[in-house]
Amino acid sequence: MNSLKEKKCSVCGIPFTCGAVSDVSQCWCHDFPPIFAPTTLTDCLCPTCLKNACEVTIDRYVSTITPENAMKNRAKELPPTEKLIEGIDYYVEEDILVFKPWYHLKRGFCCENQCRHCPYQKNKDSKNG
Repeated sequence: MNSLKEKKCSVCGIPFTCGAVSDVSQCWCHDFPPIFAPTTLTDCLCPTCLKNACEVTIDRYVSTITPENAMKNRAKELPPTEKLIEGIDYYVEEDILVFKPWYHLKRGFCCENQCRHCPYQKNKDSKNG
């Protein structure tokens, strides 16, 4: 049985609904990358604060990736998420989805389409996603 629980965000304090008290895989937060250790957060975050925390953590991690070490990245070892998240996996530019480095790192290899933010390529002058 999936029950809802009212919680307060440990960052901003606004109330939000926890989607699944007994099974975390049923909660909306399960759509986000599982990148935080249990002790990193004091309690659950609201959707906005969790997305912001993910973006900051992922951007910090991505900044350490070079074409030389991209194949050894740990993002590809994470359990897959069900949905792509704007701001984390992609952004929209003139009605076109542009994949961010995190999306490519999760895939685990270069697709050789010269994507704009491909962390595996040294030449990043392409205008593709």
